[in-house]
Amino acid sequence: MNKKILCGALFGALGLAQVAVADDFDDRWYVSGSAGMGRFDSERDIGRPPVLGVGVGKFFAPRWSWDVQIEHANPRQDSNQLNWSLYSGSLVGRYHWRDEGETWWPYVSFGAGLQRHEQEFSDPRGGRPIDRRGNDLMVQAGVGLQAEYSRTSLRAEYGIRVDNDDTSNIDESYFLDTVASVTLLVKLGAAPAAMSPEPAPVVPAAPVTTCADLDDDGDGVNNCNDKCPNSQAGQTVGPDGCPVPVTIDLRGVNFDFDKSTLRPDAVAILSEAVSILQKYPELRVEVAGHTDSVGTDGYNQGLSERRAAAVYEYLTSNGIDASRLAGPNGFGESRPIDTNDTSDGRARNRRTELNVQN
Repeated sequence: MNKKILCGALFGALGLAQVAVADDFDDRWYVSGSAGMGRFDSERDIGRPPVLGVGVGKFFAPRWSWDVQIEHANPRQDSNQLNWSLYSGSLVGRYHWRDEGETWWPYVSFGAGLQRHEQEFSDPRGGRPIDRRGNDLMVQAGVGLQAEYSRTSLRAEYGIRVDNDDTSNIDESYFLDTVASVTLLVKLGAAPAAMSPEPAPVVPAAPVTTCADLDDDGDGVNNCNDKCPNSQAGQTVGPDGCPVPVTIDLRGVNFDFDKSTLRPDAVAILSEAVSILQKYPELRVEVAGHTDSVGTDGYNQGLSERRAAAVYEYLTSNGIDASRLAGPNGFGESRPIDTNDTSDGRARNRRTELNVQN
């Protein structure tokens, strides 16, 4: 057989090894021992000897393994042969039809190497035996079945080998041999850690919005507790969301009986009120005046208005813009804060207030 053709076929098969499946696999090195039976080319006249071998290899991809193998056969003597030994060293690739989790799977093998022959046979003319030794190119192909275990594997394989022995005294340029063998593989080292699958992305649950998360009118009270859902933003409200009156009580800005003029002792208190309003320019207030119950309602109404006007005029004359002031408004004797049955109570009811509007 033409050696160039055999080499071309081998390298073409080796090129298939570049196609590999990207996946997780056990890539530990392993050692192997094999035993089989050879059926050699009938032209060799050497019978069917046992074939023993050792090797080392590993999976380089999920479906591809490569082994370096050394084998030996010592056939029985036939005809005039005194001794015949065959030694081979080869690189063998195997493509496995396997899927994750499978224990048994088929494969095909292909390889090439050198085979050494050492032949000794008697000289028909007498004298010393004839000795023939040499190294030949050997190519091989086969099919097999592999079983996988945690530490070991088992292969059963049937292969065909072409031995390019063209120096024999037989009129042949190559010999065709077959070998059926069983191989035990022992893996080296610890098993690779199982790779955990990438966790699926966690999609956060859509937040559940309740009335406790909402404040439609922006008053700081959530919708669940807001009993006045239409209050104005920035308005002073209570825990129930309803507006509450806020009063700057000008305590001490009282008036003499039946008077609407500011007493000297009231000026200091009003000056403090001016400072507060200047410090908080966003405040708007109502200027309100009140009386005690002495006198007619109509008279007290007018008196309360004059008292409110006196405070209003003081505030505006001291830098408080009139746009921030509501009123002046008088409420007469309608809103007492104390009893009108005592002189002290009536004195407290004669008052002015600044009622915050926002």
